[in-house]
Amino acid sequence: MTAELSHFNLWTGLLGGLALFLFGMDLLTRALKVVAGDGMKNILAKLTGNRFMGAFTGATVTAVINSSSVTTVLMVGFISAGLMSMSQAISVIMGANIGSTMTAQILAFKVTKVALPMITVGFGFWFLSKNEKLKQYGAMVMGLGLVFYGMGVMSDSMRPLRSYQPFLDLMVNMDNRVLGILVGAAFTAIIQSAAATTGIVIVMAGQGLITLPAAIAIAFGANIGTCATAGLACIGKPREAVRAAVVHVLFNIVGVLIWVAFLPELAEFVKVISPTVSGLSGAEKAAAEAPRQIANAHTIFNIANTFIFIGFTTQIARLVEWLIPDKPIEEGAVIEPRYLDEELISTPSLALDRVRMEVGRLGELVNFMFQKILPAVLSGTRYDLQAVADMDDDVDILHRHIIGYLRKIGLERLTEEQTGKFVNLMEVANNFESAGDIIETDLVRVGIERIDEKVTIGDETARVISKFHQAIAESQDNILLAVFGDDASAAERVLTQKDIISMLADDAEAHCAQRLISDDPNRVGTYNREMEIIENFKRVYYFTKRIAKAVEFGSKAETATGAADEEQAVA
Repeated sequence: MTAELSHFNLWTGLLGGLALFLFGMDLLTRALKVVAGDGMKNILAKLTGNRFMGAFTGATVTAVINSSSVTTVLMVGFISAGLMSMSQAISVIMGANIGSTMTAQILAFKVTKVALPMITVGFGFWFLSKNEKLKQYGAMVMGLGLVFYGMGVMSDSMRPLRSYQPFLDLMVNMDNRVLGILVGAAFTAIIQSAAATTGIVIVMAGQGLITLPAAIAIAFGANIGTCATAGLACIGKPREAVRAAVVHVLFNIVGVLIWVAFLPELAEFVKVISPTVSGLSGAEKAAAEAPRQIANAHTIFNIANTFIFIGFTTQIARLVEWLIPDKPIEEGAVIEPRYLDEELISTPSLALDRVRMEVGRLGELVNFMFQKILPAVLSGTRYDLQAVADMDDDVDILHRHIIGYLRKIGLERLTEEQTGKFVNLMEVANNFESAGDIIETDLVRVGIERIDEKVTIGDETARVISKFHQAIAESQDNILLAVFGDDASAAERVLTQKDIISMLADDAEAHCAQRLISDDPNRVGTYNREMEIIENFKRVYYFTKRIAKAVEFGSKAETATGAADEEQAVA
């Protein structure tokens, strides 16, 4: 009965403590993403070609948002957008591994005594505050408190194992470094949390249940096991995401293989550089000092590996591009989103930025349709007109993806600023889609009627209409700059073109009216088709103006929100 009771206490304490630990980590990470998301995005976006700065930035961002996977996803987006090369991204991914060791450093502190006060204070802010940012700060504190409390529960439940001989005999086998690495890799792959594996190892070492070399070996294994998470995350993703995952896997596995032979030397080195605890001796002293030594070994391992490999980022990039070549574009392939990533939905500020990039891509498709419709509607064949109409299928598919992704973001807790961006992006996407419908439905119909009625639009009229079309096309180029760059000045240029475009529309209408009284055959039918073309071009520009106003309003609202936050901080 006693044995059953101790086993019950052991497993419920261990698993319950692990559950609290993982829940706290999830709560902490989610809150950090919300609070720090915009700032981290801006830091990463300003990266230069300096690989060392890239590694430093990757480490900083990952340490702050506590998620190397989010850092990697951001890199994939920048590569897809042509803002960063694969070799530049590799240095950031290497730095992300360094940043992830911050969790182990925090866990090594003896902070279980402040766990419950942190949970209390954090819950108070999270539950009682009306300010969304304060709520998220409260969630951060409460999450960290739960992490510490979960470690305390695991530590208390493991204490009886110090005198349980079968377990002590089992732990002797962990001194086999290869076995320790395999155990760490397998356990991390199962629970998909290297931080949890490291936390358990620190708890066990703190209880004197495991030697330092064995603990370091398991921590090394956790680095390999976390590759399983990266591998699962890239299934069905663009080639850039698969390549980033392969870089992560290669970096971690090769790094462990390099260090496995020097594991005893690393253990002795961290003993020298880590702080010592006075007043203790023997096993008690080793147990008290082991947590910090494990954390330092984990950090040194990743820093050293980064310095070893950072000189070969170009070669590694070529290797992964050779291993994961680009897929040939299949004719008739269904369009897929390039920037929308499910991993970022829990970080609304970053997810909304990805939506902006995908909306810009939607705008590119609509603008391409607008370029192609001019020759098709003026003098093209039925085949030419149908080809333009078919382009709208991609517009509709991408629009559905964007709206579906926005819906998922809307289910998250959004700040006032994020809610404004959410509504703004939905409006812009809908306006692009409406412009595409005008081209597909109305302008294509006019072209078909021109063919059916045997209407011929003269060269002079075609030049006048083309001039009008070109002015609208220029405004569309500016709107793409406005959307992709979140650039209010580009949006302003679209709005200032209004008078010029209005004048060109009047000139085109006046020209067609003058042609109405000519002796050309089928003059009335020709006039009707010409006026319909001009009117539908005006409708396309109407939606372009609406997009420009939405971008301009969004930029001004963001600036005003930032200024209000600064005033509140000063106050």
